[in-house]
Amino acid sequence: MFVLSVRQRRRVLVAALISDAVFPLAITGATAVVPEVTAQVPGPGVLGPWIVLAYNGLFAAALLLAGAIADRSARTRFFAAGNIVVASTGILSALAPDLVSLVALRTLAGVGAAMCAAGGSSMVLAVYPPEERRRVYGYAGAVLGSSLALGPVVAQALMAVGGWPLVFVVPGSVAALAAVATLGLPGLRGPEPSEDFDRAGAVLFGLTVAAVVTAFGLGFGAGVPWWAPSGLILAAAVSATALIRAERRASKPVIPMDLLRIPAYRAYALATGAFMGMLVVGLTVLPRLGSLRSVGPGEAAVMLALLTAPSTVLPLLAARLARRLARQLVTCALFACTATAAVLQVTGDRAALFAAAGVIGLSLGLTEGVPDGQALRYVPAQRGGAGAALFSTARMSLETVTLAAATGVMAALGPASGMAVAGAVCLVAALVVRQAVPSRDA
Repeated sequence: MFVLSVRQRRRVLVAALISDAVFPLAITGATAVVPEVTAQVPGPGVLGPWIVLAYNGLFAAALLLAGAIADRSARTRFFAAGNIVVASTGILSALAPDLVSLVALRTLAGVGAAMCAAGGSSMVLAVYPPEERRRVYGYAGAVLGSSLALGPVVAQALMAVGGWPLVFVVPGSVAALAAVATLGLPGLRGPEPSEDFDRAGAVLFGLTVAAVVTAFGLGFGAGVPWWAPSGLILAAAVSATALIRAERRASKPVIPMDLLRIPAYRAYALATGAFMGMLVVGLTVLPRLGSLRSVGPGEAAVMLALLTAPSTVLPLLAARLARRLARQLVTCALFACTATAAVLQVTGDRAALFAAAGVIGLSLGLTEGVPDGQALRYVPAQRGGAGAALFSTARMSLETVTLAAATGVMAALGPASGMAVAGAVCLVAALVVRQAVPSRDA
């Protein structure tokens, strides 16, 4: 671990938190502007969804590779470079002459975002000892939760003020601030030699994750040819097979298998993916249930606030509670989400729907950042980037698969069944956390 002054450590944390604020806005904003961009920018309309899919797919694909590189390089410089990529692609996206160029820029932005996420975690974990990581990730949870809650509102406001280009420029400007915040900080260069780097494993892992995330993000809905997601799933299977062979031959595999052997690390990764899956399914499903099928703008805003607002004010309290009650906090929140999903299978009453949104929102707010802080206590400082990247990849993959499974089930059984899928994932995660995390580590 690197020893820095208190002021320097705080600057490291502030830079990482500024960068964290970009991610939800970059995703929600891009999703909101797809129809407007597709209508206004020259190019085949079929490329519209890829404004989001390209970013998400490359972000997921590059995350572990970026983490491994960050751990072997000057961490703050790598983090700053990622933010510069995000900033420059944001500005250029606003000037994109056609959809092909815009999708290409969004692809590059996804790589830059992976560098930011992995580089930020790598430098934070390199300067903060394990006993302080709960508090640090409490701050991260507050920033991410606030950005997630405000993201849709901010995106709509930016579109109203300056049209779709502003939705790309503003996150890019915030990323530029994060890069500026690193000026004057030590490089925090890792000691590991580059020859130990498992490049083949990193590339194959990225291809596998990108194919899975993109396939489930694309889905099998109307207008999507069956061979597109099917081909991506097949590609993922081929890449995964090659990855297993490459990792068996590697002297130092890029996937930190020693971390995956820690039950608590695996359990908390499952928990955070289950929470995010419940959130994205809830945002999709709740306004469509029962008497709210014709939900008005005011009611939709209230429901959105109930789901997301607790994540803006509760993460710091959650970090305090996690000092002694992390396992209990996480399992109770997961069980609460499961029970809420079960109730919605038997009633679509208006009051029940708002109550469900409130319970899910409180469960997410009281656990925002807690699984991250608990799991990353087990990650050695010199491998913070890879450890945090693997954790984030697991979360993103489970979130994507949960939403895809819920969407498929809803097509056959109706909206309430989507909540049942997310609730089932939460139930499994609760049982795993309860079983895998020792009470003394709670």
